[in-house]
Amino acid sequence: MRAGEVRKSKPRLYPFPGQVLWQNHNTTAAQTVNFSIIGDCHVGYSNSLSIFKSILPKAVRPGSTRFVIFGGDNKHGSKGAQADSDYQAFKDAVTSELGTSIPYKASIGNWEDDTREQFRKYLNPVLGMMNFPGTGGRVKYVWLDNAPGKFSYDSISLLKSLSANYYYIIDCHWPLRVNGITVDSSHVLSTEETGHFFRSIPVSVRDKVLGIFTHHAHTFFENTSTIYTGFAETRFYVCGCSGAYNCRCNRSSCGRGYYQASLTLQGNQVTLSKVTPGKM
Repeated sequence: MRAGEVRKSKPRLYPFPGQVLWQNHNTTAAQTVNFSIIGDCHVGYSNSLSIFKSILPKAVRPGSTRFVIFGGDNKHGSKGAQADSDYQAFKDAVTSELGTSIPYKASIGNWEDDTREQFRKYLNPVLGMMNFPGTGGRVKYVWLDNAPGKFSYDSISLLKSLSANYYYIIDCHWPLRVNGITVDSSHVLSTEETGHFFRSIPVSVRDKVLGIFTHHAHTFFENTSTIYTGFAETRFYVCGCSGAYNCRCNRSSCGRGYYQASLTLQGNQVTLSKVTPGKM
């Protein structure tokens, strides 16, 4: 170095202690949306209402549950004025626990098939689609009418209209005859009707069906592997009973209770957590 020259420092290629050279600010924190599933309450049969009332506060996680699915046979086999009374008792119990801050939807079950007008009056339409609460419209909730053991024309039409722009959670009362199902065969849809359901969902949508919840069999069953050709990403559940009517019992449990699950949203991806039976 010549006299009078100032030594130039070389660029520092490593950080000073505590210095961050680069940080990705584009990461999106995961968001969790908790929801509960309650099936086959059978209000109006024996002490079903009191059992149902005891389950509700356990099923709803305070400050956390964003949505509740009721899977059909919400009331038992009453008609006329007694059906009015049973539907009202169900609705009053739900409203008392959920208030106005936690939305819910009820599917129609086989014991409600002949009281459809009252079902609509006290609860909601027998089928439909809505934004799944808490998901910002990225997930749609679809509830279908297969109360008589067969999907209605309108239910199949709704499935055919699904768009690949969204993810889906689907609920219906009768279980589908999926791969590996072990529940009582008399409480499962036919192979033909099951195929009709799956084939009605557009091919582009099939990877977007996160979960299918069913009921009717009064026990718990799950299949989280491939439930039907083309539906490798879909989890399938039969969720047990929450009343006094014909719960399927074994040595360890009676299939009675409620179920809790979560959706995880991160960026453009949505996943469904494993569904867990709640503690009675």
